[in-house]
Amino acid sequence: MIALVAAGGLAAALSTAAGLLLAIASAISHDLLKGIFNPQITEKGELLAARISMAGAIAVAGYFGLHPPGFAAQVVALAFGLAASSIFPALMMGIFNKRMNNTGAVVGMLVGITSTLVYIFWFKGWFFIPGTAMAANTPDNWFLGISPEAFGAVGAILNFVSAVVVSKVTQAPPEHIQHMVEDIRTPRGAGGATGH
Repeated sequence: MIALVAAGGLAAALSTAAGLLLAIASAISHDLLKGIFNPQITEKGELLAARISMAGAIAVAGYFGLHPPGFAAQVVALAFGLAASSIFPALMMGIFNKRMNNTGAVVGMLVGITSTLVYIFWFKGWFFIPGTAMAANTPDNWFLGISPEAFGAVGAILNFVSAVVVSKVTQAPPEHIQHMVEDIRTPRGAGGATGH
């Protein structure tokens, strides 16, 4: 029975890791490299970039597996803080703000994740390397008493503010994108279903 439980846990971990590796590889090779930096890249080059990014992700994950920056709960809190400071505001503004453009979203994500990473590294060590922390990780040193694990909420606020400001001073998204956002918020036929 114990072997079955261990096998189930191992299968779940491996399937999650495989899915995340595929997502990382396609995001780097297809979305970033082909979509932004080098649109003329061949499929062979794209595949090579995906393999290299997968190997890099495995190396980083292996390092942090051998030298975790904290207990499991702390690591999960750090991961969710980074997601909250980068991806969450962009998703919310993409749905609820028709004026949000790609420049605002990218700047917001960079501001949010950079501020959160710097705060985390300031107290936990740069790239979690022991002895590289700039200040003791104690409540006396924290900004407004906010621990590094909880700073993602502040990063999210900075993301929202900078994204809105940048989107206001840059070109508005095309009309068809604004209509698409409106369609996502109120799908066709929703009025009939709710009686409006």
